[in-house]
Amino acid sequence: MKYVGLQSQIWKNNTRSVLLLIMFPLVLYGLTWLFFYIMSFVNQNEAVSMEAIGRNFLNTFPWITSGVILWFVIAWFSHSAMIRLATKSKPLERRENKRVYNLVENLSIAAGMKMPAINIIEDDSLNAFASGIDGRTYTITLSRGIINKLNDEELEAVIAHELTHIRNRDVRLLIISIVFVGIFSFVAETLLRSIRFASLGGRGRKSGSSAGVAIIVALVLAVIGYFVAVMIRFAISRKREYLADAGSAELTKNPRALASALRKVSNDPTIEAVKRADVAQMFIENPQLGLKKEHKSPFSSLFATHPPIEKRIAILEQF
Repeated sequence: MKYVGLQSQIWKNNTRSVLLLIMFPLVLYGLTWLFFYIMSFVNQNEAVSMEAIGRNFLNTFPWITSGVILWFVIAWFSHSAMIRLATKSKPLERRENKRVYNLVENLSIAAGMKMPAINIIEDDSLNAFASGIDGRTYTITLSRGIINKLNDEELEAVIAHELTHIRNRDVRLLIISIVFVGIFSFVAETLLRSIRFASLGGRGRKSGSSAGVAIIVALVLAVIGYFVAVMIRFAISRKREYLADAGSAELTKNPRALASALRKVSNDPTIEAVKRADVAQMFIENPQLGLKKEHKSPFSSLFATHPPIEKRIAILEQF
């Protein structure tokens, strides 16, 4: 396997992640324009007017933008509480585990960053994740199993991995990508319910025909947008895991400790409390692997929240 230098890996992953993130609003606005384009064929027999399509799109643009901003604001300030509920995590006090606090504190000093809060999930499986959007909310969450079953060097490497996510603002990037996926999911679900309501309402054929077609077209485009956004989100998650692995190796000067930790994590990453796929992608390894078997297919890598752990280990062993 070709050697990948640390700085080269950081530059490549940062560039790709930014490009992937830019694609989200482009997909949203692109599908909105496509909706008006398709509906122009449905509603008129004469030649399609690109000027009218552009005018309709520009009239809708402020409303779409306002809705997205509002959605972002709500998600931005409530995500920490939602993550705690989704993982059933709770604060870990210093007096409860000085070993973990010392490791986090020493690594934070070495990285030149403020020490994040520490949460714990009462589960014997091995997993961890970082969350938060700023210095007040940055948190590292560890399972009881990963604390008890890793030695000091391995646990230090895992914590360094999560600190790198925080230092590189990975958690903020993932939250943005999750919000965009949520927008498409919400729109698709709303349109689907509108179709059901319209079919039960028994509206007049003439008045309901055009509206019904519009809803169906919008639903199809929203579903397409959802799947595109999901694939982009998964790609962002995969790229950032490689970068965090490299950051851990740089911070601890011991890449083989993280490789060893990942081997142990891969044997039992399942956290029973984690049911949401968007939260699952934040962990060092997908915590849902034991809840459902992954079916191998030529397209399975597109929908993977994490890169193959064997590949991550192989890259770490190159350092």
